[in-house]
Amino acid sequence: MAWDHPGENFNGGGFKLLSGQSIVFAAPVGWSGRIWGRTGCVFDKNGSGSCLTGSCGNTLKCSASGKPPATLAEFTLTEMDFYDVSLVDGFNLPMAVTPIKGNGTCRVAGCNQDLRASCPTELAIKVNKKVVACRSACDVFSTDEYCCRGTYGNPVTCQPTYYSKTFKQACPNAYSYAYDDPSSIFTCTGPDYVITFCPTRNQTVCTYHDNQLICGKSSGLRVNPHVTGAAAAVALVVLTLVFVVNLWSLA
Repeated sequence: MAWDHPGENFNGGGFKLLSGQSIVFAAPVGWSGRIWGRTGCVFDKNGSGSCLTGSCGNTLKCSASGKPPATLAEFTLTEMDFYDVSLVDGFNLPMAVTPIKGNGTCRVAGCNQDLRASCPTELAIKVNKKVVACRSACDVFSTDEYCCRGTYGNPVTCQPTYYSKTFKQACPNAYSYAYDDPSSIFTCTGPDYVITFCPTRNQTVCTYHDNQLICGKSSGLRVNPHVTGAAAAVALVVLTLVFVVNLWSLA
């Protein structure tokens, strides 16, 4: 496993699963990286194609980070893991990270709400008059205040804005801006992680045993009725995924 080559840690950096399928990946202690979903993708048999959101180029297997806006699951796996779900780079689909059988606080991180439905007009990305993603204010306006840089490059001067407050109100357990650490980054020792795309508030409880992910009486999690055609999904860093999902090492 090459730590200095993005994408080599997990199945070459990208893959596609049909609804109801599941995949489990084992990440080593010390891995640090991001997991995100691409939407609106079309790829040929050679893995060439494109996506409406979260694109990392014209290939199925990513060798770099995805293009904002994209909802991100972020991990640093050490003796005590740090993890979060970030909307700092914008939003393209609901996501939750659930630790299983860990010690410590081990809270669920993420966002159950579909922010595309309430995305401010000036942040919305539309395709055929339909909102497919919600950009960050930094991405749209590129000012120091919204991007937490320059004189705003510290937690004292960089405060929540109207846009980050809108994200935070809908998704209190997700990062809404760069210095949202106290309420958005979580820790856990020795867990597995279930990463769910398009989760519901009353989702099926999953367990991991003998290299198998078991979610209630079915092979997957429940579908969020507000996200057309999207089933729920998972990562060990455990993954059950039904979107095109990307795993990219930051190291």
